[in-house]
Amino acid sequence: MAIESPLQLTPLDALSEAAECLRIVAHPHRLRMLQMLLQRDFTVSQLAQACDLPSAMASEHLRLMQRCGFLTSEKSGRKVFYRVIEPHLKDLLKCVEGRFGVSETILSSE
Repeated sequence: MAIESPLQLTPLDALSEAAECLRIVAHPHRLRMLQMLLQRDFTVSQLAQACDLPSAMASEHLRLMQRCGFLTSEKSGRKVFYRVIEPHLKDLLKCVEGRFGVSETILSSE
């Protein structure tokens, strides 16, 4: 009988934090916003329009993702632009897109 090597496991408190962040990401509008923000910076109104949401609701989605440490924002004049700061989100979205595909173009280059 072969000797089994010990399992390499992440501590449960870290997995609890991961589960909370995955719960935040696990929403179609937030996934759409992350797809967009991984390509370039956008304002709340641009993200709201792409998701067919009121700006207030888009702002709430962005706030949740900021709280989890995924995003940052920067004010430029009267506009606030959002940007992804969590580098692992790119790999996560690649997995989602690899499984479910990418086929829709919603905004052209500005």
